[in-house]
Amino acid sequence: MSTNKSLYIDTEALSTLALVQAGLISPVDKLMNQAEAKEVDETKFYKGVPFPFAFVLAPTGKQNHHILQSLNKGEKVDLINEGHKVGELTVEETFPIDPSQRLNNIYGTSDATHPGVKNTTARLGSIAVSGEYTVNYPLIEDNIKRIQSMINKTGAKFVSAIMLAANPLNRAHERMIRQAISDSDLLIIFLRKPFTTEGLRYDIRHSALETFVENFLPRNKVLIVPFENTYIFAGYNELIVDALLAKNYGCQQLVVGKNHGGLGLYYDKNRLSSVFDHCKDIDIHVKTVDEYVYCDTCKTLVSTTTCPHGQHHHVHYHSDSIMALIQSGLIPPSILMRKEVSANILAALFPDRFKNLQEMHYSLMPGSGLLEQQSEEQFYLKLIQLYQTSSLT
Repeated sequence: MSTNKSLYIDTEALSTLALVQAGLISPVDKLMNQAEAKEVDETKFYKGVPFPFAFVLAPTGKQNHHILQSLNKGEKVDLINEGHKVGELTVEETFPIDPSQRLNNIYGTSDATHPGVKNTTARLGSIAVSGEYTVNYPLIEDNIKRIQSMINKTGAKFVSAIMLAANPLNRAHERMIRQAISDSDLLIIFLRKPFTTEGLRYDIRHSALETFVENFLPRNKVLIVPFENTYIFAGYNELIVDALLAKNYGCQQLVVGKNHGGLGLYYDKNRLSSVFDHCKDIDIHVKTVDEYVYCDTCKTLVSTTTCPHGQHHHVHYHSDSIMALIQSGLIPPSILMRKEVSANILAALFPDRFKNLQEMHYSLMPGSGLLEQQSEEQFYLKLIQLYQTSSLT
């Protein structure tokens, strides 16, 4: 049994430590000491490569605070997550940090009403520890193996990446994905898996995305990978960290929408070029794609830069509004979401919604006349088809 002192870390910290350990945020490959942390926070560079803020471990809690105060250089510390030892750290040094300044460095604000600030405040202590560490977190290793295996299997030479929340997956996402596939040998869709409970559950979003990929895309050109969206990807410098991650996973291009959170700041201030200058130092091509809308005159999905019709003809793909429909149990119009995706999500969100599903199906839907067992997903699909009949509208 270990006689080491213990530090208690949450899964978000464990996931981030594992990413760095695997070389996926390279050149960041360790916890930074006080001098390195100060330099990165001031210059926004680490080893000549853009990195927006210091990478430190400063876990919250009275017990952790007490342990951190007692540590000496060279001492070994067990890292504990959810009651299990998940790693070990050899202390280089401990040093005080200013939590408010740290929040500013990550999010550009320390305003307690900012969702990222609120989440990070709850898990951020005032003493950081640096030193060599090892952690065990199989998800990261599995991602590396799956991506490398897919590259080997397909012989892909030019690999693109998209970081996607798909909350929920809409037609604009689909168009962006298709566009990314068209100039790539392989597209890795990193599906964001946050450590909060907001929005649709990850398994529901994953299933909806799989439904689209398996039925409507060339299967050997797309791979969905879970991407745990830890605090380092949540700040206003998110795009830089996304680019580092995509490059280190073996991608040559990162595709982002022009309404990407990490771009908004640069667009507003007419400083778009500066984020791309930063990404040049990362050695990955960042490709922006236009915002897509549905135009009721063009009768199709169009780019806002190529459609000649005004805003009043455009239906925007506003995720929160589409989400509100879905969470209310309403079927979004097919111009917003593909019917197969809507049916998949509604069936998962509202299981056993209809007590007499088979009877309703038999009464309302055209069919063979035979009594066949129908799933809720099939029921929604047939219902959407009824909505789409036009002779009486």
